[in-house]
Amino acid sequence: MENLFNIIYWDIHPEIFKIGSFGLRYYALCWLAAFAISYVLMLKIFKREGKTQEQLDQLSIYIFLGTLIGARLGHCLFYEFDYYKDHIMEIFLPFRWDANGNFQMTGFAGLASHGAAVGILTSIYLFARKTKINFMWVADRLVIVVPIAGAFVRLGNFFNSEMIGPPTDLPWAVVFKNIDNIPRHPGQLYEALAYVIIFIVMWYLYNKKSILKPGYLFGIFLVLLFGARFVLEYFKIDQEDFEKNMLFNMGQILSIPFILAGFYLIFRKPKEGQSK
Repeated sequence: MENLFNIIYWDIHPEIFKIGSFGLRYYALCWLAAFAISYVLMLKIFKREGKTQEQLDQLSIYIFLGTLIGARLGHCLFYEFDYYKDHIMEIFLPFRWDANGNFQMTGFAGLASHGAAVGILTSIYLFARKTKINFMWVADRLVIVVPIAGAFVRLGNFFNSEMIGPPTDLPWAVVFKNIDNIPRHPGQLYEALAYVIIFIVMWYLYNKKSILKPGYLFGIFLVLLFGARFVLEYFKIDQEDFEKNMLFNMGQILSIPFILAGFYLIFRKPKEGQSK
């Protein structure tokens, strides 16, 4: 990476090293860091509120599986449905065959954050049903750490030179050498920074217990994170060709229901005697 005339030239290879067909990518390390930091913060919350580490370990397994399965299904259904409807097995396999019949390792290429959100909510529901811990209690605590995890995932996108932004002449423009030689908005870094700010807000609100009600933090999270996602989509190029003539791209359309659900949770009146 070099800096010349205020333009950042980003040419770091996404793979740290490769042995045979296996390559360790910065993206994978960012995902691991996202889960590790989230676990440490959630453990602090669980201990503060009288929950056990064993319960958190259970929740972590649910969330890990829900995130990956939801993110994968979200990408295949929302962004590349025309392909995967005829290649169902490739949704679940880390490889595919190209048009010439050649074998290709894909490593589950293609994950969608909105699908991950649905997967996480499903995981919380299943965990709550199994452990008898209130769903909203879990959701209100988990959304405190989700933004910081999301920031690391977006950093991984930056290392992958994916989710790049449209051309710009701003002094912090980035040239993704693995893509082209055009200075662009670093949309991934904008989103990562937004998520860090949201995490700070969520942590502050969590510690200000006097204003909390069941679902309040969850609602604030939905409005802030998916509101930021909606706005920041303007600083990323469309992921698929079918989005080019749409008023709002797929990421924005999928964000709207989450934002509306967030406002509902913020302003609704909790049921009498509802547990936190």
